[in-house]
Amino acid sequence: MSKLDRLDIKQLRVFQALIREENASKAAHQLGLTQQAVSEHLKKLRDVFDDRLFVRKTNGFVPTPFAQTLSVGVDKLLVDFNSLIATTSFEPSTVKGTFVIAATDYAQQVVLPKLIAKLRRESPYLKVIVRDFEIDKLHDWMESGKVNLAIAFPDYIPDSYPVVRLFKESHVCVASSHAAITQSQPTLAEVASYPTIIASPSRPNFKGSIDTWFAQFGLKRNVVISAPCFSIVPMYLNTTDSIAFLPSRAINSLDLVEIPLTETPESFDVIAAWHPRYNEDPLQKWVASLLDVE
Repeated sequence: MSKLDRLDIKQLRVFQALIREENASKAAHQLGLTQQAVSEHLKKLRDVFDDRLFVRKTNGFVPTPFAQTLSVGVDKLLVDFNSLIATTSFEPSTVKGTFVIAATDYAQQVVLPKLIAKLRRESPYLKVIVRDFEIDKLHDWMESGKVNLAIAFPDYIPDSYPVVRLFKESHVCVASSHAAITQSQPTLAEVASYPTIIASPSRPNFKGSIDTWFAQFGLKRNVVISAPCFSIVPMYLNTTDSIAFLPSRAINSLDLVEIPLTETPESFDVIAAWHPRYNEDPLQKWVASLLDVE
């Protein structure tokens, strides 16, 4: 009997679940199987591919390098199988499974509330995982199928990924009402020298996306605090005499004062992206269609 004859789709689905969950009990729960059944399927897969595929760790499994490579082909096969047997009309109200979204702190505040509301209303059996966006891990997550959709800024997304441009955004300079700078009309040089808080969610440091813009005027910012996410910055502004440049849509409901500038930073896009192999996946296309595009 050839290796192909010894494979079936259920084994591949178990493999895919183990790649995503890295835990046998979680994979079993996701597939509606017993943990013993998952172990039996894994045993058969190891025999077919002549590789351990997963190595035990304290609380689950770690995929071998061969398994990580294999996962790309398995995901594509399962997408193709689903397309082959899918009915002509995709029915969101009955679809089951798990959809994983990686989103920046900003996107979690501004984009996801509306999207998740639509998903819960129109697809009640679909489970959604939202995880923090990590630029250094995104490609591996998308390649392995651990993330279905990413919502971020263009610089964070590989050029080869299909994208939907959601809207234009711009940074505004803000401070608490008690900040001394709100009592004057500062020059750009005075703004640059003022104590500044930045959000650096991907790589903790004192560099921000506005630095290049200030450099065009021969100015360097006085960054004194680097926070891990946008949502915490307003709290720090309210307890310090400082400023921050934040996306305009993230401050709509906050009690902050906008500092008028003689020049303003360039606007930027907010986008959603996915791996190319999911281009024809009905669920992927449907979720993307729910995104608000302006």
